[in-house]
Amino acid sequence: MALSASTSLAVLSLLLTATSAISSLIATHESFMKCFVDQTRPSNSSSQILYSPNTTAYDAVLRSSIQNLRFLYSSSTTKPVLIVAATNESHVQAAVVCSRKHGLRVRVRSGGHDYEGMSYVSEGDRFINVDLAALRSVTVDAEQGTAWIQAGATLGEVYYTIAQKNRTIGFSAGVCTTIGVGGHFSGGGIGTLSRKYGTAADNIVDLRLVDATGRILDRQSMGEDYFWAIRGGGAASFGIVLSYKIELNYVPPIVTTFNVMKTLKQDATKLVTKWQQIGPNLDENLYIRIISLAKDDDEAEGNRTIQAMFNSLYLGRYEELLTVMGSSFPELGFEAADCNEMSWLESVLFFAGFSGRPTEVLLDRKPEFNSSFKGKSDFVREPLTETTLEEIWRILMEAKDEPLVVLMEPFGGVLDEIAESATPFPHRKGNLYIIQYFMRWFETDTEATERHLSLVSKLYDFMTPYVSKNPRAAYLNYKDIDLGRTARVWGPKYFKNNFDRLASVKSKVDPDNFFGNEQSIPPIKSL
Repeated sequence: MALSASTSLAVLSLLLTATSAISSLIATHESFMKCFVDQTRPSNSSSQILYSPNTTAYDAVLRSSIQNLRFLYSSSTTKPVLIVAATNESHVQAAVVCSRKHGLRVRVRSGGHDYEGMSYVSEGDRFINVDLAALRSVTVDAEQGTAWIQAGATLGEVYYTIAQKNRTIGFSAGVCTTIGVGGHFSGGGIGTLSRKYGTAADNIVDLRLVDATGRILDRQSMGEDYFWAIRGGGAASFGIVLSYKIELNYVPPIVTTFNVMKTLKQDATKLVTKWQQIGPNLDENLYIRIISLAKDDDEAEGNRTIQAMFNSLYLGRYEELLTVMGSSFPELGFEAADCNEMSWLESVLFFAGFSGRPTEVLLDRKPEFNSSFKGKSDFVREPLTETTLEEIWRILMEAKDEPLVVLMEPFGGVLDEIAESATPFPHRKGNLYIIQYFMRWFETDTEATERHLSLVSKLYDFMTPYVSKNPRAAYLNYKDIDLGRTARVWGPKYFKNNFDRLASVKSKVDPDNFFGNEQSIPPIKSL
């Protein structure tokens, strides 16, 4: 069938536009690569550093540490124009300088765990992805109790290397061992040692960073305001962290872990209620979190029940733990048979789900799951009633194929003693615990994704009256695009009264918002 003249012109126009766009992209690639080579001379060739979409290795490099596949399959996200797989600091500097020159933004990936995929995709911005996976050295000074850690290292690599130097030193950060430290430390970083030693950000004493002009700065040269902003304000808004110097934390030679499972028939609801009252007030050497989900049970009503797992680390021997638990939480029915004594490094395996495996598994960077997920967070300042918990259980029961999980992590201890303004991470005294609502799924179709996202949102919406207010606070490392794209809306949720100071720092160090994404700190003029 012959096309009309107008249709033919329209088709021709589309083809010309597409051809022009492709030609422009190729020209950008070539010009960027020339700039990059010029900036990094006399270092090695760029052939194993720069990856463009027309190269066979691009997709493999892009996928290498993606932890949330739904953004890879989404038609609404934009992939990087180029990937810079940096192998030294000059590559990071060159990526910044050449991106600015060509009107591109930069996004940085160290471990690929960004909950909203902002480290490797965008909602429209043309950008370069700087992948720091090769910059992952961990240099421990056991005598001084410090370590320099490159931003591409994973928590597993950090914990393993520290323990090889001295089994009585550890570090306060998260439990997922494939998380990259670049984003995790700069977003706060909470875990099993937080009640004893504070967040990861609280223990950063120096850092090296590439700023928006391509300069490398340390704490002294950047100044205290800039340094303050990185430790909890999210480094992605302010520059590219190359490495952190951290103060290490003492751990005893032997620690004790336990898992105690309780179902509804075993008074799970009453025990969770009790935990809310005592969890944040326990000895700071004792950490007990609760992981709750629905599971099949042939003996339960409707053949389904709720399982609440009391998941714990005690910095000491089991005899001491029995005494502490006997006086503070006898209702749990905790006994010696529940105890597992081990080294602190073995406790890292325990919390990561790797019990019984060799510690070298902590050096494996590969994503544990090829899946999609959604997480949201809340902070609880008043205990939930049994009635409220029962309604939470009802919503968890609606998850049939993959579980919707509720994780409750206790605050208190040292976290209560650090001022809200000490770092941008403001979630301190007054918070009983943080909740994470988390769901993982393996289907790749849009309908399945929407179904799972809807259930997580349903639980989050239900919780509105029972969690922190004005603002309803959220944890930056559990990034949530549902909080909005307007900084005046999401900013106080992540940072409370620290948000304005962060925007002020941004205005000084990156006034053009070169380091920008859908939820990055904007300069004050953009608010």
